[in-house]
Amino acid sequence: MHEQFNFAIEVLGTIAFSMSGSFAAMQKRLDPFGVLIIAFVTSVGGGTVRDLLLDIPVFWMHDLLTCGVIIITSIFTMIFKSLEKNFKVTLFIFDSFGLGLFTIIGVQKGLHVDIHPLICIGLGTITGCFGGIIRDILLNRIPLIFRKEIYATACIVGGSVFLLLTKYTTLSYTFIQIFTILLIVGIRTLAVKYHWQMPKFYGYDHSSEM
Repeated sequence: MHEQFNFAIEVLGTIAFSMSGSFAAMQKRLDPFGVLIIAFVTSVGGGTVRDLLLDIPVFWMHDLLTCGVIIITSIFTMIFKSLEKNFKVTLFIFDSFGLGLFTIIGVQKGLHVDIHPLICIGLGTITGCFGGIIRDILLNRIPLIFRKEIYATACIVGGSVFLLLTKYTTLSYTFIQIFTILLIVGIRTLAVKYHWQMPKFYGYDHSSEM
């Protein structure tokens, strides 16, 4: 049951980030090949960096299912793009769920290889954020993690809560996974809705680039 749920998390995370990347690419009016490339790097970018840091085989290079899911999701998104008028909202929804799903995957990967819990939180943040960073760089945008929005902080909080609940409670592992994923999504949603921001250590300059 546990392994099946982990598999479901990975597939859902791949779908979420693939759709996020596809919608972001379509916002920039890329051609179908460009949409597919952006969807791919968004989906596997964070996991690739994580696996390279852990010095283990990069997950998608030995898993055709991941590549297939990305391709099918991208094609589906392009075909039905006419049904979705508000790319910005859709991008936010799928990006938030991908962030939550992949953060938990990253934390679990670290635990599986006996990495220190604090490093596991960092791996979860990398897994959740780096695909979006690569996507935004390729699309010539300032990555969300470097802007005013609460992004990486949501991963850190979610990863910390995940570790605390698994260590100090008797709640079922599946419940903890679902709870922390929804927590990350909730933090992202509330942060955008109520304009939560990280404190800045410089004054506002009207002439600076927005």
